[in-house]
Amino acid sequence: METKRPDPDALLASLKREEARQKRGKLKIFLGMCPGVGKTYAMLQAARQQQAEGVDVLIGVAETHERKETQALLEDLTVASKIKIEYRGTVLEEMDLDTIFMIRSQLVIVDELAHTNVPGSRHPKRYQDVLELLAAGIDVYTTLNVQHVESRTEAVYQITGVKVQETVSDSIVDGADEIALIDLSP
Repeated sequence: METKRPDPDALLASLKREEARQKRGKLKIFLGMCPGVGKTYAMLQAARQQQAEGVDVLIGVAETHERKETQALLEDLTVASKIKIEYRGTVLEEMDLDTIFMIRSQLVIVDELAHTNVPGSRHPKRYQDVLELLAAGIDVYTTLNVQHVESRTEAVYQITGVKVQETVSDSIVDGADEIALIDLSP
């Protein structure tokens, strides 16, 4: 009886993928059905918990939308400076990856994963910023609404009549190490 030996090239490729995965930062997505359900609030609470447990946390970008309860969660957390970019006569602020890499925290908070960066930014989309952080071995907590997941945009359009422009590939969501579903009680 002949036993089939595993393909050594396939084994080596598998080991290399696993090694790369271990060096990559961990991604946690706080996923909600719509804006306003508390994704940012939950993410900042989780970040504060991580900090209390000794993890070095840095806020790359957090959109509080001037909600006092959410803004209060930023107290005692280090917030990275933002980069200023002029666009069509207006100076706008975006997350500053170079500053984040200089600080080199274990965990970076990056709100609104599907955000489109201002032209002139390092990457066109915020999820690309996150991928760069992960590739550098930095863990990331981020937020995302269901309507921004690429495979869901047609269903959202059929239900709401709104064509979502800012999307994130399903592969980003599939590659997350953890997804926390954030929703309001019915």
